[in-house]
Amino acid sequence: MTDRLELARLAAAVPSRARTRFAPAPTGYLHLGHVANAIVVWGLARRVGGRVVLRIEDHDRVRSRPPYEAALLDDLAWLGFRPDEPDPAELRAGPSPYRQSDRAAVYETALGRLAAQGLVYACRCSRATFGRWRADHGAEWTGPGCPGDCRSLGLPLEAGLPLRVSLGPGVETYRDLRRGPGVGAPSAGGDVLVRDRAGNWTYHFAVVVDDLDQRIDLVVRGEDLAPASPLQLRLRRLLGGDPTGLVFVHHPLVRTPEGRKLSKSAGDTGVGELRAAGWSVERVLGAAAAAIGLLDAPRPVRLEDLLG
Repeated sequence: MTDRLELARLAAAVPSRARTRFAPAPTGYLHLGHVANAIVVWGLARRVGGRVVLRIEDHDRVRSRPPYEAALLDDLAWLGFRPDEPDPAELRAGPSPYRQSDRAAVYETALGRLAAQGLVYACRCSRATFGRWRADHGAEWTGPGCPGDCRSLGLPLEAGLPLRVSLGPGVETYRDLRRGPGVGAPSAGGDVLVRDRAGNWTYHFAVVVDDLDQRIDLVVRGEDLAPASPLQLRLRRLLGGDPTGLVFVHHPLVRTPEGRKLSKSAGDTGVGELRAAGWSVERVLGAAAAAIGLLDAPRPVRLEDLLG
């Protein structure tokens, strides 16, 4: 059993009329972990008169698939989660500013702002480079920078080379309404990769640009992503955003009986499979809510009762 999670108590500290987002990646089917996240997202937003933005985070062009996106829209509709923006019909119809693969121009503009500040550099380092550093030094690389000191090389910002942003020294503090104040070094793992060698935008870069563009001031996500907060706050600051108004809620994860977090890549049971097996909406919601401490034990529960 995880620690008890009380949405009413958390909502008391959430800014009135906050804008938050539910942002699944269409790299597999929705599972109970996504349902739990949706309950917290919509539950907090409804309690403070806020708005929920549905964003399709398909920056991973290798694993993202249109059938997965269609399925997640079907599952959300079946469960009763209705975003305030956009209308899901817009996403089904074609290109949308709420889908990352349709936002290349927005990311290019943001990258240009950072490049104008002299913060973007091409990097020859790969995962193997970081692995060799770890083997040679008995510890992970910590930034600023990268193991190859690529910023000093002045490599051309051209296709075929990954791009990084120099995050600088120091720390960032953040407000986590569940776990308490947080602090960390933005470049603890080195300077952030913003575009890979295949030209794909990375998660950290795309999510920060999107949150700024869509005026998100409440980020609700699993506690495994809490360590990413300093990095994303620094990147937000470098892009001209004010991080002081941003608050986080990092909720418990839904885990397997062995303690592993649910994973699409591991083939953990999806909402569609539970639906096909005869589970009701209320049973799915109750299982997800209990898994993160919103209920003492799994039991069927109506969405309106969870959202308050």
